[in-house]
Amino acid sequence: MGVQHEVYLDYNGSAPLDPRVAEAMLPVLLEGIGNASAVHRFGCRQAAAVDHAREQVAALVGGRSSDVVFTAGATEANNLALHGAVLAAPVDRPRILISAVEHASVRETAQWLSDQGIAKVDAIPVTRGGVVDPDAVGMMIDSDVLLVSVMAANSETGVLNPVAKISERVHAAGALFHCDATQMVGRLPFGLQESGADLVSMSGHKICGPGGVGALIGTRQSLRQLRPVIHGGGHERGLRSGSTNVAGTVGLGAAAEIAVEERNSEAERVSGLRDRMVAEIKERILDVYENGDSSRRLPNTASFQFAGADADAVVTQMDPIAVSTGSACSSGSIEPSAVLLAMGVSREAAYESVRFSLGRFTTDADIDAAVEGTVTAVDYVRAMSRENG
Repeated sequence: MGVQHEVYLDYNGSAPLDPRVAEAMLPVLLEGIGNASAVHRFGCRQAAAVDHAREQVAALVGGRSSDVVFTAGATEANNLALHGAVLAAPVDRPRILISAVEHASVRETAQWLSDQGIAKVDAIPVTRGGVVDPDAVGMMIDSDVLLVSVMAANSETGVLNPVAKISERVHAAGALFHCDATQMVGRLPFGLQESGADLVSMSGHKICGPGGVGALIGTRQSLRQLRPVIHGGGHERGLRSGSTNVAGTVGLGAAAEIAVEERNSEAERVSGLRDRMVAEIKERILDVYENGDSSRRLPNTASFQFAGADADAVVTQMDPIAVSTGSACSSGSIEPSAVLLAMGVSREAAYESVRFSLGRFTTDADIDAAVEGTVTAVDYVRAMSRENG
């Protein structure tokens, strides 16, 4: 294909580790000794490092450090928010609402709660553009709803939801509002107070931090309405037992601090690259369509349908350019994207859809290579499809 260097455009799946984050983690990895819960001087040094990281993570979303619960990632944070709220519910089989385009860690958790007879679950439909309409939430919610979960930004399309308006509907009904902000924090400003969210999930590896660490951040009142789903030593305000991953939390804190300082300038630069890529791909490839409302999306994301070209084949042909056929957590599935189907995209079009997600280390040269690689791959796959078909 003529592309000689590797190009990584799957930041929504997992962003590369920022060297500055690795530098912050290195002393802990090499010299950090002791359990952060221990009272000796070694443990106290570890605990101080964790406390500093807690302050950095809280600052990312305008929360309080005491209300940051460290987890193994956003998946665990989402599980804790939904399952933890249901366990603490004052009524049997409470009702929860989730949007139809939630990440699998919300969608599958809700489904499990329903299958076990623990909770009743209803899905909030989205518009053709993939947006959750606050009025749709208002029509579905009632006094029997315990919790509503709507993501801030969709990982597959980048579409942004009007979470502040949604939270107003949720609170008017007396329910908790959980927001999976994994894709949004670090890329655009997001605050607990501004969004109205009671509980917010995030993950380190989406903001150029380490993998295997994340957080559930909430208000003091909302965290009191949860029960733990992992039991043991009663760590993290009793909500998440297990010895603290000190190096990981230090890395998460460093990544959060960098994101606060650089997200605005980074969003402007990356959106310019994304817009150029979109324009050039549309100019050079016929029958290409964008999935989702392009007027309200993350600055780094574009989802294309290449009519007549199987997405898996296109992704394979684009190597060594890394893009995705949808959510990375479901890329092994033979089913088309549940997100795109919920938006009303046909199964055929969903099978032809490819996600490009840029980030901090994406360059102009990467975009040039990506455009060339996409054109070549789509042309090849379409030609092979016609030949075989």
